[in-house]
Amino acid sequence: MSRGTVNKVILLGRLGKDPEMRYAPSGMAIATFSLATNHRQKNKDGEWEEKTEWHNILAFNKTAEVAGEYLRKGKLVFVEGRLQTSSWEDDKGQKRYRTEIVVNDLQMVGSRGDEQGGAPQASRPSQSKPAEEAPAAADNAQDEDDLPF
Repeated sequence: MSRGTVNKVILLGRLGKDPEMRYAPSGMAIATFSLATNHRQKNKDGEWEEKTEWHNILAFNKTAEVAGEYLRKGKLVFVEGRLQTSSWEDDKGQKRYRTEIVVNDLQMVGSRGDEQGGAPQASRPSQSKPAEEAPAAADNAQDEDDLPF
């Protein structure tokens, strides 16, 4: 890593569609999907508007396999990664660009069945992932109500 520069992206958003899976000739899994994030801002009339920003997400190897198996449209997901821009010429000779977030860390957020609505239950951290996605939580002998956070 080069000292003095940082290329890091952190997003919490909802999937716009199911991940698309493909495999490189080497057998490496590749998943692509879109992620929507929202923010509010005042318009020229002083009224609040909600704006949606769409992000192109790219995952490789085991992370891609997990994304392809567990992620579905509308799922709330935390993504940490880096920006990557690629360029090419289209069939008309125009230079095209695509900026993607290459995933380093991917975490599913929200309770099971929380595909479209509701905020994650921040006061109950072990519910942020379904049981089969977080087996260590089932082995924890401490009651969730005893946790300090």
